Amino acid sequence: MSERGRQPSPCVRQCCLDGDECLGCGRLMSEILQWANATDTQQLQIIALATERRALRQQRMAGR
Repeated sequence: MSERGRQPSPCVRQCCLDGDECLGCGRLMSEILQWANATDTQQLQIIALATERRALRQQRMAGR
């Protein structure tokens, strides 16, 4: 059994969903639900993907 991750949650307490993506932290609903049982490696991957999503969203908003 894999050990649970110890990364701090990327939640910024600005939860608002656009489809299944949180506009606050950038995680998908599936990633939010998986967080508590994810390994360190999985948590780091979730953080990286969420950071990328947030950056892309900011770029799209700036281009409007």
